[in-house]
Amino acid sequence: MTGRGPAAVAAAVVGWAAQRRFADVAELFAPRLRAVASAETLRVGWEGEIARIGPVSAVGGPVSEPAGAGLVRVRVPVTCERGGLTVVMSVDDAGLLHGLRLAPPESTAWEPPSYATADRFTEREVTIGEGPLAVPGTLTVPAGRGPWPGLVLLASGPHDRDLTAGPNKPFKDLAWGLASRGVAVARFDKVTHTHPHVGAEPGFTMAEEYLPHALAAVRLLQQERTVDAERVFVAGHSGGGKAAPRVAAADASIAGVVSLAGDTVPLSRSAVRVVRYLAELGPGPATTSAVEATTRQAALVENPELSPAIPASDLLFGWPASYWLDLRGYDPVATAAALDRPILILQGARDYQVTADGDLARWQAGLADRPDVTIRVYDADDHMFFRGKGPSTPAAYESPQHVDPAVVADIAGWLGSPGRGN
Repeated sequence: MTGRGPAAVAAAVVGWAAQRRFADVAELFAPRLRAVASAETLRVGWEGEIARIGPVSAVGGPVSEPAGAGLVRVRVPVTCERGGLTVVMSVDDAGLLHGLRLAPPESTAWEPPSYATADRFTEREVTIGEGPLAVPGTLTVPAGRGPWPGLVLLASGPHDRDLTAGPNKPFKDLAWGLASRGVAVARFDKVTHTHPHVGAEPGFTMAEEYLPHALAAVRLLQQERTVDAERVFVAGHSGGGKAAPRVAAADASIAGVVSLAGDTVPLSRSAVRVVRYLAELGPGPATTSAVEATTRQAALVENPELSPAIPASDLLFGWPASYWLDLRGYDPVATAAALDRPILILQGARDYQVTADGDLARWQAGLADRPDVTIRVYDADDHMFFRGKGPSTPAAYESPQHVDPAVVADIAGWLGSPGRGN
């Protein structure tokens, strides 16, 4: 593929994946990607998606944008019989892949939720952090003199600032909804989204994934003229909810923590449970293979003899051993319990990724003696805090939805209630 542009490389990669030519795709992996992924990794991920949404029926044109560090990010939309996905790649000038992931189908059809009033706030683009790993972000600030409480949003995984999932943008829902109610919000693209190579580097940890940019965003809000610097909080979703107490522990000026579907069960165990749940929804060879691969990788992650010498490609999610070793040493519940600041914990009862009887139960047990901890469960909500009925499935994210208005109202009310610095 040498000499072909990034768009042509991306189109070829999608074509090969559709033909199950995973070894051909792996030949284009740059050394850093080759260290954390393989043809087998790609096969398991691709076939798991295809088992869920059906065979490929159409492939759209590649869409390219600069990604920094001499890379071009290319998105290729793929339509299948029962849904779709977007193949996202980072390609260098030589036609080598530095990042490759399967994402929900992208859409520009996001419409503001009914609880957002655009004339009550302003937005502006900002840069979070400094140096080569700086990331773009957005500040959403209520109109008027304030002083307003502030909130920094922390996503899980390599997501953009809006936590985009198909046509849905739950973090944008939260930012617009909260700013309409007098809360300034900072959100930003994760470092692993803007600079995907960092997540594959030996030595990368959860601390490096979250702390530098989260703390920079906190400082940015504290310096905002209409924001009360003593009332800036951090709010994380899923893995971001797990990380939020760690961020707050690193900066005593952070006023408190909001955890939305923050996981507390060891991630290796949750990964196996989730993949088994999905296999029950769509049984077949591909999902059976995914269960086997995930179980094998989880066992390596949990092995007491795990060391940096084990290739990241053998481990869950292609994360290096350094990440898993760092994660082993972090207990979100114990860290939260040691904080002398208020905490709000929110959970969807229909969430199959972070569960009420597993993850939430650990929050409840570990924080039971804290009068400044508030816990709320939303019976109709899934992992993204979208309302619905019946068992939750990934397909729900493919139709336009918005974060439950009760969640937005509860966060805004908690931030503004007595004892939160008002």
